[in-house]
Amino acid sequence: MSELHPPQWHSSEHRYPSAHDASPHLNAHDAEEQADEVPKLPPFYSPRPIPVSRQISELDLNSLGISEHHSHHAASPASSQPTVGTESPLPGLVSPAFTPPSTPGISTPSSRVAPESRPAKSVPVDSTIDEGGCGSKKPKLLQKLPEVNCVVRARIPTTTGTEMFLHLYQNNEDNKEHLAIVFGDQIRSKSLDAVRPGETEMDRLIRGAYVGRLYPGRTSSNVTEEKLSSHSEGPEKTPLVRIHSECYTGETVWSARCDCGEQLDEAARLMSLPPSAGNPTTGGIIIYLRQEGRGIGLSEKLKAYNLQDLGSDTVEANLLLRHPADARSYGLATSMLLDLGVKDIRLLTNNPDKVRAVEGPNREIVVKERVAMIPLAWRKGNLGGGIRSVEIGGYLKTKIEKMGHMLQMNEEG
Repeated sequence: MSELHPPQWHSSEHRYPSAHDASPHLNAHDAEEQADEVPKLPPFYSPRPIPVSRQISELDLNSLGISEHHSHHAASPASSQPTVGTESPLPGLVSPAFTPPSTPGISTPSSRVAPESRPAKSVPVDSTIDEGGCGSKKPKLLQKLPEVNCVVRARIPTTTGTEMFLHLYQNNEDNKEHLAIVFGDQIRSKSLDAVRPGETEMDRLIRGAYVGRLYPGRTSSNVTEEKLSSHSEGPEKTPLVRIHSECYTGETVWSARCDCGEQLDEAARLMSLPPSAGNPTTGGIIIYLRQEGRGIGLSEKLKAYNLQDLGSDTVEANLLLRHPADARSYGLATSMLLDLGVKDIRLLTNNPDKVRAVEGPNREIVVKERVAMIPLAWRKGNLGGGIRSVEIGGYLKTKIEKMGHMLQMNEEG
């Protein structure tokens, strides 16, 4: 097999090879036009560790080397032809499919695009027994749950056409404002709806303690004693819940070091789906905790990134900085779920520690099912989708091997 060479730059003309190069006979006018040709770049060009190709899987966790991927690609029958036309260009900066912005390189489908083709994959769990599907470790839990108070709620229309209600919480443990993103209008906050001394109906409307929708001229919250008493009943069916920790790099600046942005988008997508055989409930809750970098903060997280570039993995980097591998706590999430009237949940996670941790010290919350979060790049028929980089491959490998995440390296969705 003849050796293939990638297209070369013409330094004298500063342009990409084009279709005109195939012709040996060029007149002076054609040559002048080619010399003036401006190379086409994506709208937002950001260098990647390796080029994205539909024929190369950068998530081959058994061979993370770049050279190995390219040598395998060159040896395949499909590569017997020149690869100039087969390489996919780097994607541009896509508009966010949800809020916070989606990760570039993926296109998170909305509920209007064949939702049945991507059902949630769930398994029953029981944390009270060793074989209950929650792993072998038992995380240290708070003896007493924190006190939380929902201070305001607002309706947020999303770019996909669905709506959600953003709840902002304060607590007695820290000074951070944690969030509950609620899809559907059947889940309500007890502390938000509670009557506060001296407040008017307009006060209640402004802080979001109302039933139905706001409209110009509305003067009543319509939160009756009957509605307040219904909080003890909770939602009719077991809601889908995601406990998500803030990740500025993965959600805002399009980092390909982790899959946090992708997981947040996928949780929102699943909670926006209509009911079906693979999705028995509608709506859901994303508990968004402000604990950046698995609890170590953004400054220390960036230091950990530099250590990773020096050869450490994500766990080793934290330990070298004298932090735990995972310093997060989920007591606030448990308290927030209780405030939202939830008892039994379907938890969207690959992390077994979350199952036991979110249930609380006395199983105040009961996880009935664990819904797996399979990376988009691992899914059948999703060519070119998902995050593809050497960094994300090593990150997922470490989460599986060192943090016990329940995800097989060859698992497919």
